[in-house]
Amino acid sequence: MDNSERGDNKPSCCTPGRGKTSININMGTRVAPKKACCQENETENVIPTLERTGMIRLEGGTFRMGTDSREGFEQDGEGPAREVTLSPFYIDRYAVTNAQFTDFVKDTNYVTEAERFGNSFVFHLLLPSEQRQNRATMVMQTPWWHVVEGADWKHPEGKSSDVKERMDHPVVHVSWNDALAYCKWTGKRLPTEAEWEYAARGGLDQARYPWGDELTPEGKHMCNIWQGKFPISNDATDGYVGTAPVDAYEPNGFGLYNVAGNVWEWCADEFNPYYHLQSSMINPLGVSRGNVRSMRGGSYLCHDSYCNRYRVAARNKNTPDSSSGNTGFRCVADA
Repeated sequence: MDNSERGDNKPSCCTPGRGKTSININMGTRVAPKKACCQENETENVIPTLERTGMIRLEGGTFRMGTDSREGFEQDGEGPAREVTLSPFYIDRYAVTNAQFTDFVKDTNYVTEAERFGNSFVFHLLLPSEQRQNRATMVMQTPWWHVVEGADWKHPEGKSSDVKERMDHPVVHVSWNDALAYCKWTGKRLPTEAEWEYAARGGLDQARYPWGDELTPEGKHMCNIWQGKFPISNDATDGYVGTAPVDAYEPNGFGLYNVAGNVWEWCADEFNPYYHLQSSMINPLGVSRGNVRSMRGGSYLCHDSYCNRYRVAARNKNTPDSSSGNTGFRCVADA
């Protein structure tokens, strides 16, 4: 299936964003944000022994980043494959969980951007049936997304929902700015795209997925993505309609979990489809141009017929103040 057959020109099903998507309702007036405790280097909570916090040390070195496959989205700048060299670094074994984010909020009184806006984006099948039919909250062109009042990290589907039974699931409805604040609190940082892809590949060279080239080897589900007809019905044969626990499925060769599917993960880089033509091949960081940040890994909404961005080389982007029910993050630290 080539790019045209997959419908590259369709609106992105991946992650709706503030300020870039036409929405039927008023997004609300953004309140002047309170000063976050973790901004301007107000914390020195540096972790003394990173391995004890669930991080994995990776030795870095040279690997082939990107892809030359026809599967790749050329307009996203997935290719060409090129050799990139990285210094050693630590990376979280899992995406940041609701339990970890709860500790952060309790310690700092941090207020996320979704809470300040008063709403966030929720996928329609996760909402009550009557709410799914509310055209006033649907996102134009991608009506499977709804702007839900009161949706935030503590209330993933709106005011009547909570994360009490999902403390081991990845935190969602966090913006790039929220993720950065959490990283500063822990003494860590967000990964560069190169670091993320190197870690996600798990030592495999140019494999399509973190575990190899076959999506379901011997019929076994290896990640949380969409099964069925997108966006109408999800068979959930992988076990989940929404997020899965961060330790679901098998880890990759480096011991990382859920670097394909489950939730999109924010990266440090500013997104640019041509950055690999302009940046260094040694510890590259996305070229500063525009106001969108990179995301990696795909989510529980990815499907071959529409998104197909759960491949290791695939890229996505959103504005740094955007949040949705399928976006989270993990942290890294210098070795």
